[in-house]
Amino acid sequence: MSNLRRKVPSSSSLFVFEAAARCGSFTRAADELCVSQPAVSRMLSRLEEHLGVQLFERVHGGARLTESGSILYRRVQEGFSTIESAISEIEARATGIETVTLSVSTAFTTHWLMPRMSRFSQRFPTVDMRYQLMSGRIGGPLVDVDLGMRYLEAGSLKATDTLVIPEITLPVCNAQYLADVVQGKAKKQVPTLISMDNQDRGWAAAFETPGRADNALVFSDYAVVVQAALLGQGMALGWLNVVSNSLCKGELVPATDSFRVNSRRCCLVVPANRPVRPIVESVRDWIIEEMREDMLRIDALYPHLGLLAALESSH
Repeated sequence: MSNLRRKVPSSSSLFVFEAAARCGSFTRAADELCVSQPAVSRMLSRLEEHLGVQLFERVHGGARLTESGSILYRRVQEGFSTIESAISEIEARATGIETVTLSVSTAFTTHWLMPRMSRFSQRFPTVDMRYQLMSGRIGGPLVDVDLGMRYLEAGSLKATDTLVIPEITLPVCNAQYLADVVQGKAKKQVPTLISMDNQDRGWAAAFETPGRADNALVFSDYAVVVQAALLGQGMALGWLNVVSNSLCKGELVPATDSFRVNSRRCCLVVPANRPVRPIVESVRDWIIEEMREDMLRIDALYPHLGLLAALESSH
């Protein structure tokens, strides 16, 4: 730290630099910091002079980081984020409540996590769970969260990415719909296929009837797709990490005797620039533990599927 003090004119210059880089404007940074624009300009000029490099290019309507400025900004962001996390942890220890924020889909939250929140609360009585929800396909960087669920290609997993289960899909519906429509002997009713918009419908080919118009329900949110299947509105492709709870309870049943193990992996991912707190590790391990219990129950209910064997061979 004593070495850092010699490398920058003052610690305040780093706060001013971070604000200007994030805002892309000395004026907006000054407004945020409640100082004058000339004061921000002087502070940054002093920092550039001290470092011997140009950090910003002054452009019309704002300021743009140079290559050197981008390098410094990335590291300053990481440092500030680490300090902020440490302060939050100290505050949490003082109150006895720790906040954990998850970046997950609305479908996973609605159909897998919410039904077991009483167990979560019993296991983690001092955790305040927060959510960054995605209604469509999950993806993108993790920003201002502790943990995110993402689908990753098997060959791209990093040491900090923790496998939950492989991406496994199988057609599902409720038991009444299976008996009345999918397995109905008269087969007078064409099965309604429920899917997300832009979803590959290759899975539905086995249920389509040549020469007859297909019934379809299309939604932009996978949580609604699963809900429609639960209500007996048709048949949907089930992602096992979302529908496993409903399968365990018998609210949904497999519509076929086979499933597909895809190349991607359902993983719990931590942000690269955010230290992993012990409570976050515990929440991550609990989700994996609960998912594993679901897989055991589904295998016991439908041993002919060979789910556990497929899980073990795909690891």
